[in-house]
Amino acid sequence: MGVVAERPPSGGAAGGIGYAPPVTTRPFVRLSDGEEVAERAPVAEEVPVAFVYSGRPHVVMMCSPTDLEDLAVGFTLTEEIVGSASDIGRVEAERHSRGVELRIDIGPAAVERLAARSRALAGRTGCGLCGVEAIDDAVRPARNVTSTASFDPESLWRAGAALEDHQPMNRDTRAVHAAGWCTSDGTVAVAREDVGRHNALDKVLGALARSGRDPSDGFLVVTSRASFELVQKAAVAGVPMLAAVSRPTGLAVRLADAAGITLVGLLRGRSANVYTHPERLRAHRT
Repeated sequence: MGVVAERPPSGGAAGGIGYAPPVTTRPFVRLSDGEEVAERAPVAEEVPVAFVYSGRPHVVMMCSPTDLEDLAVGFTLTEEIVGSASDIGRVEAERHSRGVELRIDIGPAAVERLAARSRALAGRTGCGLCGVEAIDDAVRPARNVTSTASFDPESLWRAGAALEDHQPMNRDTRAVHAAGWCTSDGTVAVAREDVGRHNALDKVLGALARSGRDPSDGFLVVTSRASFELVQKAAVAGVPMLAAVSRPTGLAVRLADAAGITLVGLLRGRSANVYTHPERLRAHRT
């Protein structure tokens, strides 16, 4: 049985994408042992999102069109465009036919610094280096994390097991990353999803900043590899531990070690590899 593909909206394949929900249903043909079966299934949408600071275009990233205000605040903080959430003014998300524009108000000094960085380039899906022109900007010196928090391994197992319950988009599509911020006992207090792993983490850190919660009291869990950009973002936020379901890169390990972050990889069930600062993970005996 043949399948007729859905016609794209006016304006080409990307026409109307700015109004798309995060998940849509699309037709496909399943091939199996010479058979063709017409089916439909959910797919994750990725939408161009332009970050515009006080009227100045900065960067375009491909994102899931959810929790965009959290993304705006988190990205602005973890990219060190401003020094604190109080330096961010009004945030507006305006949808257009071909994408979404995030309008973020920041102070004149931050605007001037941003202009000097000249980063008005397009990035790939969740690209952690979007628009960076200089190597020094790409691999910034790691911030020193001063949190003295420590965690019981049981908290790590609990958080890893619980994160899946906070991934409704991924349950439907199997194409979306998630990040979660967990309290010291392993409760997933804030979780966000996105087609880009960096975006998911920025959304979590943005949500924490908007609520006024201190991220240094807990730890982060992500459903991806632990890349150096994720370590940089965790360090800027002051989070003392980052755990990933996949392995870290070598640069991520070096940055985590320098920043004082406990970096955990291959978090699966009740096992994990601790690459840096294992002293923060100790069984708490009473």
